[in-house]
Amino acid sequence: LLLSHRRVRIVGNEDDPVPCVTQASDRIDGPRNRFMEKPDDAVDVAQNWGAQWHTVIVPRFEPFRATRYADSDRLSTLSSPPYDVISDTERTRYASMDEHNIVHVDMPLSDGTVDAYHEASRRIAEWKNSGVFVTDAARSYSLYRMSFVDPTGTQRQTVGVVGALEVVDEGAGGVLPHERTTPKAKTDRLELTRATEMNLSPVWGLSLAQNMTAALIETGEQVGLFTDENSVTHSIERISDPERIAHIESIVSSAPIVIADGHHRYAISRTYRDEIRAARASNTTGAELTMTYVNELVQEQLSVAAIHRFYSDVTADSLLEALSKCFDLSDAPPPDDKTLARMNSFGCLYFIDNTARAYWLTPKASSFPGVRDLDSARLEHALSGTSHTVSYQHGQHEAVEQLKTQGCVATILIRPVSVAEIQRTANEGLLMPPKSTFFTPKLQTGLVMREIFAN
Repeated sequence: LLLSHRRVRIVGNEDDPVPCVTQASDRIDGPRNRFMEKPDDAVDVAQNWGAQWHTVIVPRFEPFRATRYADSDRLSTLSSPPYDVISDTERTRYASMDEHNIVHVDMPLSDGTVDAYHEASRRIAEWKNSGVFVTDAARSYSLYRMSFVDPTGTQRQTVGVVGALEVVDEGAGGVLPHERTTPKAKTDRLELTRATEMNLSPVWGLSLAQNMTAALIETGEQVGLFTDENSVTHSIERISDPERIAHIESIVSSAPIVIADGHHRYAISRTYRDEIRAARASNTTGAELTMTYVNELVQEQLSVAAIHRFYSDVTADSLLEALSKCFDLSDAPPPDDKTLARMNSFGCLYFIDNTARAYWLTPKASSFPGVRDLDSARLEHALSGTSHTVSYQHGQHEAVEQLKTQGCVATILIRPVSVAEIQRTANEGLLMPPKSTFFTPKLQTGLVMREIFAN
């Protein structure tokens, strides 16, 4: 038996009864939607694996009228990396590249007469009126391809699709975190969203739908192509054919989405959605969705780097004492361009303190009963009884450079999480420790934007 209605797929054996499909609107405030009504939130998909039924919550994923830079030939000087990986110095550099660089509105500064967020709104309105920004006439998806050389020296190409993903309640299912998040002020992104009524940069989601990549291989209409300063080639292709839109929508909306990057952006989308619901007494506005890039959770589509740890409010000797109970310590040379490769080869972590003492940390198998096979989890376990402050930094050189900052006593380099472990985390509904993964290359901001209420 196969019943289908847009985002609902129920598959079972011929003799199986058809289970009830519950719309997520039962959990919010709306009447129950049946098969002949449009779902206004995530739906449960009942799947029959073997002899048992399993219920999976799946979210809506829809095309939208994208806003883009009109001059696609200048995207290399108009776009930037995400706001949360750019320092103040880098923000200044990107801003100086072009008066219309996206940082002017995604990382706005006050002009002294209005606050930064209203300044961003003013600029956006000006750029729309002057033709710097243009909005597509019809709804579409945007394929986003990246070509790059990964840390192992292998040439890679990844592909995902940018669309509007449903904003679901925390814990409701359908859109899942993959790691615990650190406390972080969310007011910046929330204030920017309130002022601009736009999604300027996408959340990054990983789809559990099989064969999603195959549906994205065929090219679309080229609307942007450039190579950035890190030798990553970014390609944006518009998909406006109704049949292909429906095909992509059905695949992505058939399985849960795991948030890879942008947990905080997704969280503020939920806050903003609730504000709009209260203000407009409606749960059918554009605030019910947020712009998201989705690609398949498979090895060939992901490049994962580590986020290293550095420590303060503790002595290096106290750290070493605690670590020695769970790791074998052996002298290590100063860090160089072979350190990370040696860590992978030796099966160990790397410790260096602010006096240049360096050690390989080899996990003792007997010291981690029930602990996930993650360096981040091992460090949490080993240091759980030692008072300290831990901070996070991607990039080996950048992490070691933290030793020069006031208060930092030691840095520990860890190994990247495997894609297999990310898949296990998603399939089993587990959470990794904070800052366990760093997905690369980063999606550029400014290639695709979404006006929340224009859709």
